[in-house]
Amino acid sequence: MNWLVVLPVIVPFAVAAVTLCLRNHLRLQGRAAISGALVHFLVCMLLLARVAKTGIVTVQIGSWPAPFGITLAADHFSAILVAVTGILGLSVTAYSRAEIRAGMLAAGYQPLLHILLGGVCGAFLTGDLFNLYVWFEVMLMASFGLLVMGGEKQQLDGGVKYVMINLFATLLFISGIGLLYGMTGTLNMADLHSAVMQVEHKGLLTAVAAVFMTAFGIKAGIFPLFFWLPVSYHTPPVAVSTIMAGLLTKVGVYALIRMFTLVFIFDITYTHGILLAVGVLTMIVGVLGTAAFYEFRRILSFHIISQVGYMVLGLALFTPLALTGAVFFLAHNMIVKANLFLISGVCRQKAGSFELGRLGGLYKNHGFITILFFISAFSLAGFPPLSGFWAKFLVIRAGLEAKAYVAAAAAIVVGLLTTYSMTKIWAEAFWKPAPAAEPEPEPEIDAQERGQSDFWLYAPIVLLVMLTMAMGLLPGPFVDLAGSAAHELMNPGIYVDAVLGGGR
Repeated sequence: MNWLVVLPVIVPFAVAAVTLCLRNHLRLQGRAAISGALVHFLVCMLLLARVAKTGIVTVQIGSWPAPFGITLAADHFSAILVAVTGILGLSVTAYSRAEIRAGMLAAGYQPLLHILLGGVCGAFLTGDLFNLYVWFEVMLMASFGLLVMGGEKQQLDGGVKYVMINLFATLLFISGIGLLYGMTGTLNMADLHSAVMQVEHKGLLTAVAAVFMTAFGIKAGIFPLFFWLPVSYHTPPVAVSTIMAGLLTKVGVYALIRMFTLVFIFDITYTHGILLAVGVLTMIVGVLGTAAFYEFRRILSFHIISQVGYMVLGLALFTPLALTGAVFFLAHNMIVKANLFLISGVCRQKAGSFELGRLGGLYKNHGFITILFFISAFSLAGFPPLSGFWAKFLVIRAGLEAKAYVAAAAAIVVGLLTTYSMTKIWAEAFWKPAPAAEPEPEPEIDAQERGQSDFWLYAPIVLLVMLTMAMGLLPGPFVDLAGSAAHELMNPGIYVDAVLGGGR
């Protein structure tokens, strides 16, 4: 039964292999991709249900006992994120049927997408740092392939910036791994929990913690390491932007939370003090960046940065309530942010542009997508009773209880500024009259030419809207799950005992 932990990784790679073999049979490839994404979604949800019922689930690959072998471990935190990954993988695979052109499909879009999903699940489930590095590399290769697929100048420019800065982060990461292994003799994360306590030179260990903070901070897009993100995420097709916005920076946030609740907790005043300042600055700078642009996806890209700041703030406060808020916020934001990117694609398909100045009349002419945008946008802004309200409420309340009044005030102000930027999109794209001269739609989102139904455009958006409404109207079960994750994070001995049960 513990092999259920492996399936969220194996299934996407199997789907990637099948779709690669079907690259010359695009109709069959599409059916295989959507069927595989559905199976992946089911195994991810089964894993979450298993963890919620029985607690942390682990498996030792090759029967090598921890900390010597390869460990996969699913606690509440990782299981929640794997479940959301399954939801987003299914949603983007469905949306891709209406957007992605035959040329991209033949070039390997579906295999790369599912390799990316497998890499993300591997990163969430791995129990040792070296394999986390391996999964980061898998994600980097797959995401770069997706980012530049199509070969347009803008894509190549954004892709080169994306891969160069992420390679630098990877270099920092592997350097930190080498230093940490040299000091402790282990890379198993559960084993590191006790090993770092035995290191005599805590000052040197704090420097290593700063290396990991920088490496994961680049991948998460925190201040001041975010500059690669807004120049990359608006360049590829919407389906690619969506999966990157929903998942990739969140893996960086996951790594930060995992390492700074399990391993680097020997000098919380210093390390988490830095994270507190960084979280506040990330929120503020990210939301201010939205004011400078009038392009739908660029605005959303800066909001990725801003919202990451709330998650880092929850980690920095390091209380049970704060970590509950961080986990809830992470799951909520993955869903809502991905949905807003999908909605931007439908707006582009209906009105012919991502530029707000060239959009208009969507409220009058496309009422259904207007409703879907309204729910998602104001959930992002934190309006009750949507999921974003509870996410921000938990983090802000934790800040007030911890007497971090400046951080709590910043979180409130950033929420108001988020409302402003969402209102800007509403006023320009939906409320104002359509421009006199309609822009000519680009062929990449001409679903009718490819014989696709609007069902594939709207179904994933409706699914994600229903989920964010459920998280808002019935927050209890979701907050309880996040609370269970926070309990395990605040009591790392639970994770250590589950992983090292038969180890040393």
